[in-house]
Amino acid sequence: MTPTLIYCADGNARFAQIAIEAGFKYGAQLPNTVYHPIYFADQNWKKPDREKYMVALAKHKPHMATVLDWEQEEQLPEILRWAEEAAQFVEKVAIVPKVIGGISMIPEHIASKPVVLAYSMPTKFGGSSVPLWEFGRRPVHLLGGSPHRQMELSRYLNVSSTDGNYMLKMAILGCQFWENSTTVYRRGRWWPSLREVGWTDRDAPYEAFRRSCENIMAAWADLPLFGEW
Repeated sequence: MTPTLIYCADGNARFAQIAIEAGFKYGAQLPNTVYHPIYFADQNWKKPDREKYMVALAKHKPHMATVLDWEQEEQLPEILRWAEEAAQFVEKVAIVPKVIGGISMIPEHIASKPVVLAYSMPTKFGGSSVPLWEFGRRPVHLLGGSPHRQMELSRYLNVSSTDGNYMLKMAILGCQFWENSTTVYRRGRWWPSLREVGWTDRDAPYEAFRRSCENIMAAWADLPLFGEW
């Protein structure tokens, strides 16, 4: 089964609508401003505010939500308390393990709700150093990263869902869109600009974003399932 793909960004309603129309679910950091029903909720992991976050979860009732990142071994009791509280408002709780050797201590259910392990893709903003093999066959949600890197990891992880907004950044900064092609463009294989493919009409960032969303959905649909590579 193709993983659930989530466009995760608060703010601009038009970009969110394009992603939803392409088949993405909608996610955002809470308690930021959102314009559509929330499927996935995340929070500012560098500046967590449990009280405000839980109030927002109670209001929006997303399908799945992350809790405090598990960065130090002694944090686990606090992580589980966050998870138990969040489980009142969601169908799945996502826990982000960043402690090597710790995944076996994370329960598969909390307050009768399934627990998904969230893998924080290594970027300049952070990431997990936990070896991929520690995740085993447990369901994994991929946090952030580029579309092709997420697809590469589906070879090694049982990816049940992904989120990200990398295609938004590329659309805004360079009117570039993601394409699953062997063609090498001026800025690399994956991100041609609209100008390179002959598009000169208005609304270029939105057109680039639309193409990315549609191409990413199609590429994931063509990938083998976990364990079939």
